[in-house]
This record gives sequence, structure tokens and C-alpha cells, in this order.
Amino acid sequence: MTNKWNDKSWQRDFLNMKSHSPSDAKLLMGGVKGLKDAWRLGVLHVEYERLKRKQMQQDQ
Repeated sequence: MTNKWNDKSWQRDFLNMKSHSPSDAKLLMGGVKGLKDAWRLGVLHVEYERLKRKQMQQDQ
């Protein structure tokens, strides 16, 4: 599996999955500005993967 670093499809999908704080929504839409943002985006991606797995299991 290849990962394109500029692929933001998961970010748009995650924005529609649940409500977010204004700072998280801005990060998901605008992108990373520094190390702290990169760390937070990584945390949000892990949460997205967890919710996506849960959603897929409910669909089966």
C-alpha cells in the first residue's frame, strides 16, 4: 500500500464523521504548520482509523 502525503480524503471524511473543536477542524482543513500540528494530526488520524473500523464492523 502506498501512502500519498498530500492525500486529504481521510481528513474530509473525518470532518463529516463527528463534530470537532474549532482548532481541530482548522487543522484538518488547513494542514500542518509545525511539529505540534503534525503530532495532533497523527492523533486525529488514529482516531479516524478507529472510528472507520468500528463503522465497517457495524455495516457487516
